[in-house]
Amino acid sequence: MTGDAQTIPALVRAAAAEYRDRNAIEDGNLTLSFSRLADLVLAAARSLVASGLEPGDRAAIWAPNIHEWIVAAAGLQTAGGVLVPLNTRFKANEAGYILQKSGARMAFTVGEFLGTRYPELLRNAGFTGTVVCLRGAAGGTLDWAEFLARGHDVAAGAALRRAEAVTADDLSDVLFTSGTTGNPKGVMTCHGQNLRAFRSWTEVVGLNASDRYLIVNPFFHAFGYKAGWVAALLRGATIIPHAVFDVPAVLARIAAEKITMLPGPPALYQSILANPDRADYDLSSLRLAVTGAASIPVELIERMGSELGFETVITGYGLTEACGIATMCRYDDDPETIATTSGRAIDAVQVRCVDDSGTEVPRGEPGEVVVRGYNVMKGYFDDEAETAAAIDADGWLHTGDIGVMNERGYLRITDRKKDMFIVGGFNCYPAEIENLILRNTDIAQVAVIGIPDERMGEVGIAFCVLRPGAELSSDDIYQWCRDNMANYKVPRRIELVDSLPMNAIGKVTKFVLRQRAAGH
Repeated sequence: MTGDAQTIPALVRAAAAEYRDRNAIEDGNLTLSFSRLADLVLAAARSLVASGLEPGDRAAIWAPNIHEWIVAAAGLQTAGGVLVPLNTRFKANEAGYILQKSGARMAFTVGEFLGTRYPELLRNAGFTGTVVCLRGAAGGTLDWAEFLARGHDVAAGAALRRAEAVTADDLSDVLFTSGTTGNPKGVMTCHGQNLRAFRSWTEVVGLNASDRYLIVNPFFHAFGYKAGWVAALLRGATIIPHAVFDVPAVLARIAAEKITMLPGPPALYQSILANPDRADYDLSSLRLAVTGAASIPVELIERMGSELGFETVITGYGLTEACGIATMCRYDDDPETIATTSGRAIDAVQVRCVDDSGTEVPRGEPGEVVVRGYNVMKGYFDDEAETAAAIDADGWLHTGDIGVMNERGYLRITDRKKDMFIVGGFNCYPAEIENLILRNTDIAQVAVIGIPDERMGEVGIAFCVLRPGAELSSDDIYQWCRDNMANYKVPRRIELVDSLPMNAIGKVTKFVLRQRAAGH
């Protein structure tokens, strides 16, 4: 039974034993049964062993949602390796920092995606490890078939022994999350805690073996990886990867492929509801929705049921440092509860709102959200100081989010982590974006804030002070940002200013900038 699996390698084998010839993955014209998926994962593990990967070694995956991503990731974990996903929107310098910080020895990527040539970016980032192209080919890389051929010299038994040596307490992945200090931090989580968290998640959601799960959320994010294909393996659901969110394409797939499970940020459902051709598609198969990551109108939750036909809509709250999940609404909660709260703590996890001294505040009063339980990360990779700042001596993870808990234990997030804002479901940290912009030597100072946006939830504005003699325009800076950072981080608006508002100790007073933006 998959319920006994304590590691991702064990989960892949248990799913093969339980679901056998049922469809595990449908990716375009390719269909993989659970048994065939397990065979391919073992083949990838054999190739990784042949490539010299040792238990505990890190390897990166920089690719869109395709079946090879899952095979490579689970193969890596089967060989005892640790997964480091990379955001497909990253530029060379963003990816390079994570590759260097994590010490990744290998990188799995694609030859090209949406005009980006990833092998070329890896070279530009100074990556010297082995590069495997999951699809497409590029000079200086191994293609997927060549890579799998490497494993012929390694006995299946040797790879299985590697898999059996992996324990629940071994690292499964290091997901890098941008911090308020500007440098991404690697969140370390283990096999056992991830599987336990998403068993609980799938139980609340009601995912089962009859579900057909269109995974639009990217595999490089916990929402597409842990709440995505790992969750599907836990319950025997069919994984249907989707690489690029495009409303007509998603509507067509829902109708043609009888999709039942479709999670995503609120913007995804709002885009579907706003599509003028929606009535042309049969969406009657839709059953389960999971959303969050932004404030949600009650009307949206109601329309998801009445117009899109979802039987269950779940909202939740989580962060990468807590395996991606801490609280969830339940299937029988009313639309207002689902829209205006992030639910209550999942089983065996404690969530509180506390004051600056760490004392729990009375229900109904705001405080910092803290989390304690099996889902809390093991720490930040190679960063003891940041780990100690995040997890106190009693094991409470300090999220930096401000929330209010009601008498029923349901949590409402009222303020975000310091200045963080969310663009279409992606967390944006002003400090990181500011550090990236300051690499442009013509810019002396910059401050970034988020403002509400009807379509994306929020977008960024950058207030820039040029160096003396510099002659950049707002359009020049915008294009520079487009060329040097992931597109969701690019400020929607650039404002050139003579100076930034400061307080007495020289800190930028961002509330003044928010007032200025609101009056724009």
